[in-house]
Amino acid sequence: MRLLTPRPAGPSRLPVRPPSPVRRRTARAALTALAALAAVLMGPAPTAAAAPESTAAIATADGFASVNALGQNGTTGGAGGPVVTATTTAQFLDYISRPGPLTVQVSGTITLPTGSTDGMHPVASDKTIVGLGGSARITGGGLHIGLPVSDSVTSPPANAVHNIIIRNLRFDGASDDLINIQMFSHHIWIDHNDFSNGDDGAVDIKRGSDYVTVSWNRFHDHDKTLLLGHDDDNAAQDRGRLRVTYHHNYFDASDQRNPRIRFGDPVHVYNNYYRDNSYGVASTMDAGVVLEGNYFFSVNNPARVDFSGDLGRLVARDNILVDCNHAIETRGSVTEPRTYYAYTLHRAAEVPTVVPAGAGTGKI
Repeated sequence: MRLLTPRPAGPSRLPVRPPSPVRRRTARAALTALAALAAVLMGPAPTAAAAPESTAAIATADGFASVNALGQNGTTGGAGGPVVTATTTAQFLDYISRPGPLTVQVSGTITLPTGSTDGMHPVASDKTIVGLGGSARITGGGLHIGLPVSDSVTSPPANAVHNIIIRNLRFDGASDDLINIQMFSHHIWIDHNDFSNGDDGAVDIKRGSDYVTVSWNRFHDHDKTLLLGHDDDNAAQDRGRLRVTYHHNYFDASDQRNPRIRFGDPVHVYNNYYRDNSYGVASTMDAGVVLEGNYFFSVNNPARVDFSGDLGRLVARDNILVDCNHAIETRGSVTEPRTYYAYTLHRAAEVPTVVPAGAGTGKI
């Protein structure tokens, strides 16, 4: 708002007298009052801005990623450490591999090389990786969270990779997985990302990994979306672990494995929107799944327990199926997720509106 002042009058023809002390005090008081009024109307004067901090640095993980376990009280990522911004591949790979807490903000497109790693690049513990705006992108390769594979390790090692947040990023075009979590990695939060066109999995979680939440992501133009559990012979590492929450994800014509589960118990799948998939959830090898408040539209098999390998267990409630070819298969009982954490459900009928509006990038 501009304050308008009268146009100055022409020169006075009357003799000009020096102002008296009273007039000077009155004038100063008037100017002070005028300045105060301007401050109210125009707001406070600008001050030097502090360095921007990513939204993800102050966000709070929910689901299994929020549980106090394995010496980790929830998932905080890089909170408490410096905030840096990566604009080049070299910067990005340097930052994500550093020890200690760090928030890595991604600006623009980062193209990951393949080389001898098949395009998978390791992320160290205590990291937040977050895209700036709605167009930050990781392409050409994927992120690897976990120690090197060893079949002889059957319990969580002290140096297991842990406490990682990945948010607000577009992942596409990986030569292997877009994100791979393995070897007893724990307390991982994958939130508000966009996944497409990976050569293998979009987000694979396996080999004893635990306390993970995958939330508010969009999966599209992808085949084998979410693998949970390495294979049918990996009970030594996976049984009693693989506790994962999948909620408010948009499975937008992602074909299969949404998710495909072995051994995990419990696995909580709620308020997801499935549209045009060959199958939604497969529970096998005695995995225990709670499936609730989801909306399935044009899905051939919404959820199965008779798939391959040993049968799984699945409890279903309050799901909606529209134009689906088969019913949800249920079997047995499953530990309630509320044993571990509190949560609030949307009604299943709200999911087709709520989830596409909120899932993916540019929405945190």
